[in-house]
Amino acid sequence: MTLNVQFVTLWLMFVSGMGLGALYDAFRVVFVQLRLPRWTFPLADLAYWIIGIILVFGTLIRSNHGQVRLFVFIGLLLGLFVYLLALSRTVRKLIGVCIQAVKWLLRFCRRAMVLLLFKPAVGLYKLALLLLGVLAGAAMFLFRVVVQLGYPVWRLMLWLLRPLYAKLRVPARILGWISWMKQLFQKWFSKGKK
Repeated sequence: MTLNVQFVTLWLMFVSGMGLGALYDAFRVVFVQLRLPRWTFPLADLAYWIIGIILVFGTLIRSNHGQVRLFVFIGLLLGLFVYLLALSRTVRKLIGVCIQAVKWLLRFCRRAMVLLLFKPAVGLYKLALLLLGVLAGAAMFLFRVVVQLGYPVWRLMLWLLRPLYAKLRVPARILGWISWMKQLFQKWFSKGKK
């Protein structure tokens, strides 16, 4: 292994150490901001270490074909130490701001959906119910007017056709139907007078 490869590996491990610190802070801020339950802590720890191992050993394999030497650990610890001293507070604040921005954006999207989709849909539904109620009321009113206007015509028709159906011997079923219609018209007409 050449000296150049060792310096590149040391630098990459330094950056990986900083990345591990940033990843740790990201997990910590997410847990505080989102108020995740305690039972998820072990899962987060497991995820942290899996991501950290993939990050460090992936970098190590690319830089020096996976050879583990003392300077690899020195680079990791030095990067983590520099990160904790210089960047940890800033990164935590930045991650907190990003989480707050995402929360605000989600609240905004939810409110926009309520205002643009749900409220108009509910309004249209209520308007349709109102229109159907008005149309049903108008239809009932028109039906009642037609029945009341048609009653004298019906009575006239019965009076005119009485000699005809008396001579023709209309079946009892039809006479029953006519009598039922007559009673129905009288009931409707009497309700209208009250």
